[in-house]
Amino acid sequence: MILFDLTCGREHVFEAWFRDGAAYEAQRKGRKIACPVCGDSKVSKAPMAPRIGKGNESDTGNGSKAGEALRMLRQLRQDVESKCDYVGPRFPEEARRIHYGESEKRGIYGEASSDEARSLAEEGIEVARIPWVPRQDS
Repeated sequence: MILFDLTCGREHVFEAWFRDGAAYEAQRKGRKIACPVCGDSKVSKAPMAPRIGKGNESDTGNGSKAGEALRMLRQLRQDVESKCDYVGPRFPEEARRIHYGESEKRGIYGEASSDEARSLAEEGIEVARIPWVPRQDS
């Protein structure tokens, strides 16, 4: 796994994990990476300072930091799944219904394209994209 600092067309900086550099390039070219702030899918690598450790991963703690990040993302997934309603591809429609008072206010999660997420944000509807990691190591 590799961590990149990315930036969108609106200059928001965010981090994302990828299997390798080729996976990043394929997802970037397919516009499958979106800014978690504004939903913009025109992203590029942000300037990064290299991490140079003294010794192996266990000496620098980088291995445990990656493991801790994965643990936190799994906990986030568990919290979302237990506290929110899954609405699947109806997410944009249901988010609008909640925002405009046509449906009960509650936490929801589901799928939305980058364009749909951007449109929701432009309407003033708060949405966030989160990395959806597997529940267990594969």
